[in-house]
Amino acid sequence: MSHNLKLFLKNLTPRQLLLSCITIASLLLYLILSFWIGGRIKSLSDQQAAARWDSSGGSAQISCYFTKDVEADDFMIGSFERQLETMLMEVLPEEAYSGENGKRLILDAYSSLGTITITSESGKLETNAVGVGGDFFYFHPYRLVSGAYLTGEDLMSDGVVLDEDAAWQLFGSSDIAGQSVMIGETPHHVAGVIERPDDRLSRKAGLNKSIVFVSNETLSQYGTSDGIGTYELIAPNPVKSFVYSAVKEKLGPKEEQMLVVENSSRYGFEAILGVILDFGTRSMQDYAIRYPYWENVARGNEDIAALVLVLRIILLLIPAGILIPALIIKWKHRTFTMKDLGNALVEKKDQMLKRARGEKDKWKHF
Repeated sequence: MSHNLKLFLKNLTPRQLLLSCITIASLLLYLILSFWIGGRIKSLSDQQAAARWDSSGGSAQISCYFTKDVEADDFMIGSFERQLETMLMEVLPEEAYSGENGKRLILDAYSSLGTITITSESGKLETNAVGVGGDFFYFHPYRLVSGAYLTGEDLMSDGVVLDEDAAWQLFGSSDIAGQSVMIGETPHHVAGVIERPDDRLSRKAGLNKSIVFVSNETLSQYGTSDGIGTYELIAPNPVKSFVYSAVKEKLGPKEEQMLVVENSSRYGFEAILGVILDFGTRSMQDYAIRYPYWENVARGNEDIAALVLVLRIILLLIPAGILIPALIIKWKHRTFTMKDLGNALVEKKDQMLKRARGEKDKWKHF
């Protein structure tokens, strides 16, 4: 085999050898880029909540971003939850939501952005804050340095999660779970400390300084906030875009008052192709929506995925542009007819049948 390979390479002209190297290099680069962008997308934990919730891939993750004039509240969200649950129960089998094996149909969270002042015995910090509600940290599972995330009980009992910078500024340590801080005149306990993402996109998206997480009620009462600006949910998706359409039609705000994103499919081929086709207009915005930092990061990665897709298409077109003309030339200068090809196929079929009969006869003696 080694001898045959050497003979094959020796018979190639310099032009054929160059084109072969270009083809192989293009395909290798295509595979490298495919694996790299796939790994990058899987590392975006904010965008992978549906995959964590439902490994079968039958659920959708949706994010809604509201304009400042939308007064989102618990009543609006609760009303939508009930409507969506009713819609799902009409189309899903009963065992999907009842009995011992049944689980929550909907997992959701909401959040607001603002600033807040926190005081400890050692210092005082005015910092960016996220007011959270629902299962916020399921959608945004930051790496814990100490303690725990805010749960339902913490959200009711004045808990706070700090990033490492805030913890060091207030206490000189990151191992401070259970310590007490003052927000306004109300004591709050530190539920946990998280590691703030520190990659280039995250810093550009707004995570270039300290951030803390408190309940939405705490932020609206003791800090500055524009109100709930983001609503996120995971739900079973019986047919394509079922949950996406339900959110757009049933949540409440008008279409021009919110942007709805299906996170679970935003990095698919069709979605990224749409990003490419929107080149030049994608950055235009005629409604006042303030994206949270995680959506800015996600949109930045959409741009990266779009660039990689363009490169991957080019890398496939290069070998196609080399191989297709070569095959056409070979076909035009072929030394056989279609009848010869048909006879060869029939002969090959007869050989396979004969071999199969021989194997069958051999086993008769056992």
